[in-house]
Amino acid sequence: MARFVQSGGNVVRELVKNKVLYLMLLPVIVYFAVFHYAVMPGAYVAFVDYKLNKGIFGSDFIGLKNFEFLIQNGDLWNITKNTLLYNLVFLALGNIIQIVFAIMLSEIAGKWFKKISQSVILLPNFISMVIVGVFAYNLFNFNSGFINTMLTSTGLDKIEFYSDAGIWKYIIVAFKIWASTGYGMIVYLAAITGINHDLYEAAYMDGATTWQRIRYMTLPILKPTFILLLLFGMGGILKGSFDLFYNLIGTNSVLYPQTDIIDTYVFRSLVGQFNFSMGAAVGFYQSLFGLVLVLVVNFIVRKVEPDSALF
Repeated sequence: MARFVQSGGNVVRELVKNKVLYLMLLPVIVYFAVFHYAVMPGAYVAFVDYKLNKGIFGSDFIGLKNFEFLIQNGDLWNITKNTLLYNLVFLALGNIIQIVFAIMLSEIAGKWFKKISQSVILLPNFISMVIVGVFAYNLFNFNSGFINTMLTSTGLDKIEFYSDAGIWKYIIVAFKIWASTGYGMIVYLAAITGINHDLYEAAYMDGATTWQRIRYMTLPILKPTFILLLLFGMGGILKGSFDLFYNLIGTNSVLYPQTDIIDTYVFRSLVGQFNFSMGAAVGFYQSLFGLVLVLVVNFIVRKVEPDSALF
């Protein structure tokens, strides 16, 4: 009992001593408490036949029937496959390109050129996906799109982009990489900036080329940052970029087999079909899958690289 009281006193002293820091942390705690923990009982919707007039806990309990329907009609497998493959490409290709751009910028000697290049690469991150969708439509539209206009002006046949589901896999990946490279590059560039410059000078004096310095110094130092971002990304591996997919694809059902992801499926379930239980079932499955994946990947990382694991 005395030890418990002493521990409580230490906590109080810590709070008083660093009260400003904890007050700065308070909005984040409130955000997670309200939007992530307080809403957790709502997951019960996935196991009931939800009716608006009965409420969440008054609706009839149906167990796993919502999940059974998703599995039987094949929707769950298709949207899971699409979401998983897209996010794996976003994660792998995105991080590689971000590292490449960060290293390239760190090697540029011109101060003003480096700042301008950094700003240009970062700019797409602040562009609304609604604008990106409008841009894509004006680019790929069959009748008046820029690409088809250029093709017809040279005597070539038009391409029906919005009827070809296969080509949108590459279009979506290209837009995602274009929009996210700048922000991720800043993270890696910050890690490179923190490297002791004396190490590079010593390597230069020993005759190491630029490529050798990048290969044997920069890349190994960036490894922990890469693993950390990889683990964070794995947590949302089944959380697709809804704004990107919806603004590019919209309600074009012809493209759904190759472009439909969990987030767009849930959105249509809620808005088009008013099927709250089905949407909740998919969302519950999405969160559970992400949790398991993070635990598995973190376990593997802890075995291979213990210092880079989250816990």
